[in-house]
Amino acid sequence: MEDEIFQGIEDRSPFVAWIHNISLNQQKYMKSKFSDYDFGHDIRYIMFIYDHPNCSQEDLVNMFCQSKGNIAKILKKFEDEGYIKREVNPENRRKYMLNVTEKGKDLAPKYRQFAKDWEKEVGITDEDGILKERLKEIAIKGMKLIEDK
Repeated sequence: MEDEIFQGIEDRSPFVAWIHNISLNQQKYMKSKFSDYDFGHDIRYIMFIYDHPNCSQEDLVNMFCQSKGNIAKILKKFEDEGYIKREVNPENRRKYMLNVTEKGKDLAPKYRQFAKDWEKEVGITDEDGILKERLKEIAIKGMKLIEDK
């Protein structure tokens, strides 16, 4: 019996291939909803800053496992476009606190609603809490596995 193939992966593909597929398709959906913007996957940084007022660039580096240079470039773009602002941290004048602007604050609820709509459309429900917790555990273990190397 042959496996069904979806977007280049099949029933016997590794579990992580399916997770990657879910992520890519969610990104494509979100991009279609935000077609007037050029955010791509980088909107996650605006959302992190929205959820963590006064966070630092280092917080983003650690959370998303990205280089300092890559994060700096993305933040510069969002700052130039008026979605975020940097303010000198009064406790450490060499560091900046990141916050969203009013423009960023207007964007965040729209993004959240589209994300909820996507989850509803693909069948993710409140009853999937156990699955979500298990996936979080796997993600954390994966991050720790790399940290230890």
